[in-house]
Amino acid sequence: MNYINITELRQHLPSFIDKVQAGEEIVVTQRGKAVARIIPEYAESPAEAAMKRLDALRGSVIVGDVMAPFVGEEWSGDADNL
Repeated sequence: MNYINITELRQHLPSFIDKVQAGEEIVVTQRGKAVARIIPEYAESPAEAAMKRLDALRGSVIVGDVMAPFVGEEWSGDADNL
């Protein structure tokens, strides 16, 4: 974790942003006191997370209608409730 004065941050912002993108955390100080922390963004959108989970399941599941009978078979799921 780097501690950097706010004045130096303003003067060299692009280089510090590159460091943050590389995974480094930066603590911004003003008059010797920590006032902010710049951390890498790791969060992904819910849609991206869902797509990753679906990709991980690819090839290990069968997609279909679990409520419909197989072709050529009669549905007997409610036979005992008639």
